[in-house]
Amino acid sequence: MTFRHGLVIGKFYPPHAGHHHLIDTAADACERVTVVVAASTVESIPLALRTAWLRERHPQPYVDIVPVVDDVEVDYDSEEIWAAHVAAFQAGLAAASGNGVGALDRPPVDAVFSSEEYGPELARRFAAAHVPVDPPRSRFPVSGTAVRGDPVACWPWLSPAVRAYLARRVVIVGAESSGTTTLSRALAAHYSARGGVWAATRWVPEYGRLYCEEKLALARRTDPDRWIGDLPWSSVEFALIAERHLALEDAAARSGSPLLICDTDAFATSLWHERYLGALSPDAERVHARTHHDLWILTDTAGVPFEQDGWRDGESIRERMSDRFREELDRRGLPYVVVTGAHEDRLAAAVTAVDALLGKGWTFTDPL
Repeated sequence: MTFRHGLVIGKFYPPHAGHHHLIDTAADACERVTVVVAASTVESIPLALRTAWLRERHPQPYVDIVPVVDDVEVDYDSEEIWAAHVAAFQAGLAAASGNGVGALDRPPVDAVFSSEEYGPELARRFAAAHVPVDPPRSRFPVSGTAVRGDPVACWPWLSPAVRAYLARRVVIVGAESSGTTTLSRALAAHYSARGGVWAATRWVPEYGRLYCEEKLALARRTDPDRWIGDLPWSSVEFALIAERHLALEDAAARSGSPLLICDTDAFATSLWHERYLGALSPDAERVHARTHHDLWILTDTAGVPFEQDGWRDGESIRERMSDRFREELDRRGLPYVVVTGAHEDRLAAAVTAVDALLGKGWTFTDPL
């Protein structure tokens, strides 16, 4: 250890590999490190989320991640503005003095670690040494500005949590035997074939299908003649299905490309709850409210013969469920497209819709 208490300050908007290298360097050189996450209220990634991402990536007990709201504009030539920024940082340090392991005996800051040009002046104002960490960013050629400008180009430098947040999520929904799984597989394969960061494009299978298989297999231990239509259902089960599917989705997004294909979601689970229990599922709706899906693709039943594989309700309700999906997508104002016709036509239409989504890019509000 070289220093007792190191300080790292940044917006982390969003965090990237360069930020993590900066914090890890400070952690290797100090007994304690305080990382001040200084965010303004105009920025579009919440401060609490950035703080959580950094705590996940830097769990060392002697590294404290401290959120600070800093709504002061940036002007390195203004003494008044410099003083206001430092006051905000000092307030964050004071607020953290009662938190964390060993916080009560936290020593004064004696080193400021920075990759920025303002680092020496910041250190001077804390009466501390300045430790520059790769100012030319030769080791990790990335910045928050670059990430906000083009997340796809910066994808290799993003942590799993940030990737999960930024990944565009496309959901394939539709009635039984309307080709949702076939399209999900094909769409993911199409983008994976593009290579580069897209090679990691994944699709998330429908967890409800697995749950049904296990539920029926368990029932057939005592009655081999039972089929899916004989099984009783409860709201708790649909809530479980929605939660577990979202967990699988989040896990896939953390390790995937900027695009994730999802075979169904909590919105669809709620509609299936309505099918079996007569009303939309409040629990599944709450799960749906926590998601940030970007596009829904509804698979039309036209041109797709119904196939009874032993798990499905039957052809009689297929058109009714297809109509309900369309009605609910319209009622909720969710962005969606309908694909129909032969598989090749469906895939082409889906690719066109997804390309349009990706072509819009990502939107971040400008920092102060």
